[in-house]
Amino acid sequence: MQHARRVPPRARAVAVATALGVAFFAGPAAAQLAVEPTGRVETITLPYSPHWLVVGDVIQRRSALVDLDSGRLLGILDSGWGLPQTLLPASGKEIYVAETHYSRGSRGERTDVLTVYDPHTLAPTREIAIPPKRALSATPVAHAALSDDDRFAALFNLTPATSLSIVDLERKRFVGEIATPGCSLVYPVGARRFALICMNGGLMVVTLDDAGHELAKLRTPTFFDPEEDPITEKAARWRDRWLFVSFEGRIHPVGFGGDEVAFEEPWSLTPDRQREVGWRVGGVQHLAAHEASGRLYALMHQGGPDSHKNGGTEVWVYDLATRERIQRIELQSPGLTFLGAPIEGGPRWGWLIDWIANRLTNAVPELAIDAIAVTQDDAPRLVTTGAFSGGVASYDALTGEFLGRVYSGNITNVGLQAPFRPPLERQ
Repeated sequence: MQHARRVPPRARAVAVATALGVAFFAGPAAAQLAVEPTGRVETITLPYSPHWLVVGDVIQRRSALVDLDSGRLLGILDSGWGLPQTLLPASGKEIYVAETHYSRGSRGERTDVLTVYDPHTLAPTREIAIPPKRALSATPVAHAALSDDDRFAALFNLTPATSLSIVDLERKRFVGEIATPGCSLVYPVGARRFALICMNGGLMVVTLDDAGHELAKLRTPTFFDPEEDPITEKAARWRDRWLFVSFEGRIHPVGFGGDEVAFEEPWSLTPDRQREVGWRVGGVQHLAAHEASGRLYALMHQGGPDSHKNGGTEVWVYDLATRERIQRIELQSPGLTFLGAPIEGGPRWGWLIDWIANRLTNAVPELAIDAIAVTQDDAPRLVTTGAFSGGVASYDALTGEFLGRVYSGNITNVGLQAPFRPPLERQ
């Protein structure tokens, strides 16, 4: 007697998504699409909208600029090899992208540059050569940073020795390299200061002079236990503080408003009863803060120890003044795509696509929601995405209302930036 073979749930989900994609793209609607005119060059009108978003794509080696309000893809920025590392100054006068290129595509002679892009045309205008040693990893955050006055860029190097490459953005030149032994990644903490996380549980703070050279280097005492409960690198900035979260959900606020680094009392994201049933932070970009309202957003899921890479099903919102949770937002799927093209279903079948997408998001790890960001205007948007979702889901960040989806055209969505904001106010 022949038994039927059991198909794993993930394989069934992928098969359903593929069949839907073929059906929608091969159906009558595809034949009715108008021929798009070619040869047209458009420019982006400034000033930037606070609801514009940058979404990285590691497979296509680019970043997409999308408008959350209109739902349009505005343009594409090239990014070279590895995860896109885009730097967007508050002035909006230029865009900077840290890029790595190989002479044979994926091999050969390596060239690293910080490329300057025109914000109107998204065309490159200049390349600043930097040492060919910037870190390339699967982490979409804290590999490059702008000083708070946008004068200098710091790029994290790993060879495996750790260091920072400093670029003067006013004079458009590489200044030099600063060794940071035992300390990694880079976080802006002032007009002339950058912080790095050290392997012993402390920080290194590097201070530059007005020419961009090393003026001082400070190592702080430890503020977390790297053996018992290490912090993740996926921190969120709120005013003059960086908020680091540990694997067990403890927030470690670190203040940089004065001459001395201030380590505030840690606090927990999860009350005891939620911790007991396995609620914990997770994803590749799981914290975001809204500066004006003083709200912290955390991407949460239910899982056991070491599930910190799992995507989330809810975003929990906290009042940073009281450190109390004030809201839970149940998340919708960021979307369903086939090879980067959206499967939407239209007015007739949209509900079915939503139903399928939400179930695939929870059943298939590759489609899970693993990144969040928050815009910094008075009507902020909370945005979420997953590596292979193709889309970005948009919510009212104050009420939690789901507002819809925007499709980036990316095959992978890795790294969300909601960057177009006024300079940080200093307290």
